[in-house]
Amino acid sequence: MFVVDNNSVDGSVALIREKFPEVILIANTCNVGFSVANNQAIQAAQGAYLLLLNPDTVVQEDTFEKTLAFMDSHRDAGGLGIKMLDGKGGFLPESKRGLPTPAVAFYKIFGLAKLFPGSHKFGQYHLTYLDKNKNHPVDVLSGAFMLMRKETIDKVGLLDETFFMYGEDIDLSYRITKAGYKNYYFAESSIIHYKGESTKKSSVNYVIVFYKAMAIFAKKHFSQNNARLFNFLIHFAIYVRAALAIVARFVKQLFFPAIDFILILAGLYICKTVYEIKFKLYPNFYSKEILDLFFPLYTLIWMLFVYLSGGYDVPTRLRKITRGVLVGSAFILIIYSLIPENYRFSRALILIGSVYTFLVYLLTRFLYHIIGLKRFKLGKKNSDSRIVIIGSEAEFNRVSALLNETTINSNFLGFISNETNGVKNKSYIGHFHQIEEVISIYKINEIIFCAKDISSQEIISKMISLVSKDLEFKIAPPESLSIIGSNNIDTAGDLYIIDVNNIGKPENRRNKRFLDLSLSVLFLCLFWILIWFQKNKIGFITNSFRVLFGFYSWVGYGKGLKKDLPSIRPSVFSPADRLQNNPSEERITKSLLNYSRDYTIEKDLQIIFSELRELGR
Repeated sequence: MFVVDNNSVDGSVALIREKFPEVILIANTCNVGFSVANNQAIQAAQGAYLLLLNPDTVVQEDTFEKTLAFMDSHRDAGGLGIKMLDGKGGFLPESKRGLPTPAVAFYKIFGLAKLFPGSHKFGQYHLTYLDKNKNHPVDVLSGAFMLMRKETIDKVGLLDETFFMYGEDIDLSYRITKAGYKNYYFAESSIIHYKGESTKKSSVNYVIVFYKAMAIFAKKHFSQNNARLFNFLIHFAIYVRAALAIVARFVKQLFFPAIDFILILAGLYICKTVYEIKFKLYPNFYSKEILDLFFPLYTLIWMLFVYLSGGYDVPTRLRKITRGVLVGSAFILIIYSLIPENYRFSRALILIGSVYTFLVYLLTRFLYHIIGLKRFKLGKKNSDSRIVIIGSEAEFNRVSALLNETTINSNFLGFISNETNGVKNKSYIGHFHQIEEVISIYKINEIIFCAKDISSQEIISKMISLVSKDLEFKIAPPESLSIIGSNNIDTAGDLYIIDVNNIGKPENRRNKRFLDLSLSVLFLCLFWILIWFQKNKIGFITNSFRVLFGFYSWVGYGKGLKKDLPSIRPSVFSPADRLQNNPSEERITKSLLNYSRDYTIEKDLQIIFSELRELGR
């Protein structure tokens, strides 16, 4: 088996080397794209068959046996795709596709394919008129699971590296049929295809990259006139879909921060007016030019620190908002003390503004919570989850213990046994064959399958049978410290992680930056005290400003870069500093790997305060 890594930042390269030494790993130092990465493995492979398989898939135990048997019995088959299900057990229409000719593209772009899925004319893009439960010759296979004969690839050539992420499977499928072979959709087995960041259909990047890939395909394979028509349709679709995606993203991500900005800024001017009246100052006592400069700046600083503190995370946590406002206020007061005298105005206004800003966040979040906006629901994440774990009693105990170590706060956790003997566990609520009854009685909305005890075939079969129940499905791999799952194409997928609280996660990067900023501000405020304890006094000042402005972090991998670990800023300290007795390179690497995999702010604080005299290093 080959695994090609396109310079991922989640520590997966190190994990594969540690857990799966038998895998042939190709670790690229940059993201070379889907086509180039697959070609690297194809060229090294020696077997009679080649299978392109995405890492975000779960394959049944008999899938390879069945698909290879089909290929052996159909000598005209050059390639084979398979029935794919999403993380909720729903059929993925891209399992079978037609050739995207200008007419087919027109039907899809303008919604005719969706309006008339049973039409042989309008339903050609996803071949929706074909029975998904029967085998069929098709035009296009999905690169998520693409089984091909080696002799076919030798004849038609490798994946076209002009395509970076999308369209290469369409191009290769078309070349296979042009060479006289057939592509088949195989319905006698199925796989789960979880979909992540690279396929977020709501993103502007997806729209542009996907439709440009279609334009490359048209230019390569269609006549000049057809290519021009296709190109027009493609660019029309790009502008329309990109505009919709931008509007949707603004509404989703920037609408509420924009409201915060308007309310805080407007309130600062109101506070200023009330303050002038209260203390009988003459109207416009404060310079309008100065206020127009600093009020928006201070508003942005408060919002920035609330963001860095996690105040805009889902679910809303008031303590994070409070922390962000307090640190932002401290930062503003430091700026205030450093600016020239003629630009200063009352510190009282800053303090009043701090209280007002906090009240804006508090009241708006309570309002959003009361009117039922899901992303502003106050409380712990997944507090509405009613989960059952299916497997043996030993696996139930292991997986439930893992859940307790995550941020998941399920208000019900039940045990469904797949064993034949009775179970005395207090959480036991039924047997595997009673699952539908259990779901109904206990109002279950999430199921976790223990892969050690239940085969992939049983898991997929059960997901298909329960697809109408609107459940979330997750899988707990044996001996793993994570639970995986994804519900739809527009999300990166739910991943319950216990030991791999990776430093590359956006939330951890933000928390780390917040800590760096907070400590730098603190160190500069206590400058006249701390400097007397520093071995390198000039270095202390330099490092404080380097970290403050984002050139360095206080803790990381040191000043060297570890290519197999998530990318972070160079740092003053590293976990390896605490190793004793002239540690080996292996011990240093392991300490950095452990730090990267399981990041917490507390670890950074421990390292910093154990080296408090070395801040100038």
